[in-house]
Amino acid sequence: MPAIFWLWLGAAVIFLIIEITTPGLVFACFAAGALAGAITANITDSYLAQLGVFAAVSLLLIPLTRPLARKITKPSPQAVNVDALLGRSGIVLKDIDPDADSGQVRVDSQVWQATAKEKIATGARVKVEKISGVRLHVARIND
Repeated sequence: MPAIFWLWLGAAVIFLIIEITTPGLVFACFAAGALAGAITANITDSYLAQLGVFAAVSLLLIPLTRPLARKITKPSPQAVNVDALLGRSGIVLKDIDPDADSGQVRVDSQVWQATAKEKIATGARVKVEKISGVRLHVARIND
């Protein structure tokens, strides 16, 4: 077996190792292309033919594996507990005064201590921007 055969197999192994550490099946396509290049190295000594087979197989497999990649990759986990409040809207129950460090809002059915960069009156709609401990940092929603 020619030495280039072993180089192609080494490349395939390296691509597989990279694929194991990354999602998406892109490097698996390159590994298959390198394997096809190794097979071509047994048939012909032409480096251009080997490289052409590698490129053709890799580029052909990338769009063909996209549906499979979407099925097997998991979406990011849903926010839970207080992280689920980020971006939610609520109603001010007690005036928010950043100077007095006071204010309360209701988000869903929960009442929270709140602070903001500006004074916000009771009844105003706000959006949760950040959570620090048991205090929500909110901003006014301009309707």
